[in-house]
Amino acid sequence: MFDQGCGRSGGEGRLTTAALRSLVDRLGDLDADVPDAERIEQIGLLESLKGAASGAQARVTVAFDTSQREQQAARGVPARERGRGVAAQVALARRDSPARGSRHLGLARALVHEMPHTLEHLSAGRVSEWRATVLCRETAVLCAADRRTVDARISGHLPTMGDEAVARTARALAYELDAESVVRRVRGAESDRRVSVRPAPDAMALLTGLLPVAQGVAAFAALDRHAKELIAQGDGRSRGQIMADTLVERVTGQVTAGSVPVEIQLVMPAESLLGASDEPASLPGHGPVPAGFARDFLARCVEEGAPLWLRRLFSTPDGRHLVGLERRRRRVDGLLRQFVVLRDQTCRTPWCDAPVRHLDHAVAHRSGGATSSGNAQGLCEACNYAKEAPGWQSEVVSAGPSGISAGRSGTAPRSPAHTVRTTAPTGHTYLSTAPPVLASRIRGRPAGHQDTGSSASVLESHLAELIAA
Repeated sequence: MFDQGCGRSGGEGRLTTAALRSLVDRLGDLDADVPDAERIEQIGLLESLKGAASGAQARVTVAFDTSQREQQAARGVPARERGRGVAAQVALARRDSPARGSRHLGLARALVHEMPHTLEHLSAGRVSEWRATVLCRETAVLCAADRRTVDARISGHLPTMGDEAVARTARALAYELDAESVVRRVRGAESDRRVSVRPAPDAMALLTGLLPVAQGVAAFAALDRHAKELIAQGDGRSRGQIMADTLVERVTGQVTAGSVPVEIQLVMPAESLLGASDEPASLPGHGPVPAGFARDFLARCVEEGAPLWLRRLFSTPDGRHLVGLERRRRRVDGLLRQFVVLRDQTCRTPWCDAPVRHLDHAVAHRSGGATSSGNAQGLCEACNYAKEAPGWQSEVVSAGPSGISAGRSGTAPRSPAHTVRTTAPTGHTYLSTAPPVLASRIRGRPAGHQDTGSSASVLESHLAELIAA
């Protein structure tokens, strides 16, 4: 990693970078041999310290943003493109996703330029970063002058207000100062309507619809009404279960919620698939799932007649890295992209968990970079655009495994993972390593046990037919 150096004081008593690093180190040795009353005081002081650190972060972030824009202007970067990559660097420094990096940068600008009272409270540790974020979020529609007015009027009460009180008060003041802008924001929000899906614990998923309030309430009421009708007719499912099943059936047009067309891209050992082991599988876009769940799910697909495809995925002998995938399937297209998406699972930028949208050349094609799995990395759209800003560089440290040898056992030496080193304009470097295709292989293969459930026997015969076809 890049050595930040010791910094410079610039004035007596000023906290230097070296002193700040020392403070972080010393917090791990906080005196714990104290009475409970003092422990409560320590908890309060540490909370204040977090707020004060957030205030300092905001000021440093704005100074960095200003400096980067000036440097880009000196290089001749067009005005509309200045600032590209700044949020990405902030995110990496904060070990956070690029999307949150953009929010951190926006919050810092608002606090430093438009909300001095809130920044003062934050820097003194009287409010949390989240509470300051709530206030900035609820006043984002206002002009700078009106935002300063809200900041001044609410400042005397801010340290004693909860999150909801801050949100309500800020909205009320915004309506009072500029009702037209608030109404315009509400109308504009309708253009942001969308549907998203993200993983949830226990092999579940959260399907979220951001809708205008009237449409959202109407959709929920229709599902609720249908659930109550079925319960009245003796349906044994709960109200929530019926609503969830009905949503899937009405959106997909399926007869039942369980008859989902599936292509098997579950990355799992053959033993787990056929019931000889309980080592977890990996579902691209979701993460690890229990082997039993995967078998039961696929068995239900077979029993309910849902369309089912099989594609075999090949890993290194130690089961850690993906090295290839079978071409045979009903439709073949974009195999290199499919391979990289399956290998990388999510955006390869450190701390970014966004879905892969772009297949990026680690070493740019214009610089002679090959279009190959070794030189490719999966990135989200924002990260791919950020690395196009001046000063960013990437290089492949390890191209990853190139193939597998027939007959080799699972005790083969561990293969090197695909690794890319990214260098930011400031010289800081970050390593990105492709994750194990099976999460359980991060510490070696666990011992499995026999499972002779009916799901395995149903799958075994059906998979044999698919492989032989």
